[in-house]
Amino acid sequence: MTYAIIETGGKQIRVEPGRFYDIELLAIEPDEKVTIDSVLLVQHDGEVTIGQPLVTGATVEGTVLRHYRGRKVLVYKMKPKKKTRKKRGHRQEITRLLIDSITLNGAVFAAQGEPEKETPVIDETPAEELETAAE
Repeated sequence: MTYAIIETGGKQIRVEPGRFYDIELLAIEPDEKVTIDSVLLVQHDGEVTIGQPLVTGATVEGTVLRHYRGRKVLVYKMKPKKKTRKKRGHRQEITRLLIDSITLNGAVFAAQGEPEKETPVIDETPAEELETAAE
C-alpha cells in the first residue's frame, strides 16, 4: 500500500490514491487538477522516504470534486449572573479532493486506475455433453 503525508490548510493529512479527502478551501474550480508539493513523507512497499521538512521531488496530484460548506458550529458564551450572552455560528468552507497519484522523483508510485473488469467465464462445454450429463 502506498501513501503520503501532505500539508495543506495548516493541517497534515495521510492520503492514498483513489480516495477523496475534505480539506480547507482551495481557490481552484471543480474538475480541475491540483498538484501539492508540500509532501512530508512517502511510503511505498515498505520503503519510507522522510523529508526534512519536505521530501524533495515528491508531488501528490489530485482533482477537485466540489466545494461546499461544513456543518455549523455554535459558539455560545455566557457569564452567569450578569445577563451577558453571545451566540455565534461558523461554517467552514471545504474542498473535496480526489487523490489521483503520488510521484517521487518522476516515478509514479501509485496512480488511480480504472478497476480491472472481470471477464465473464464462458463454459465452452459442448451441448451434447451437457445433455448426456443431465440424463
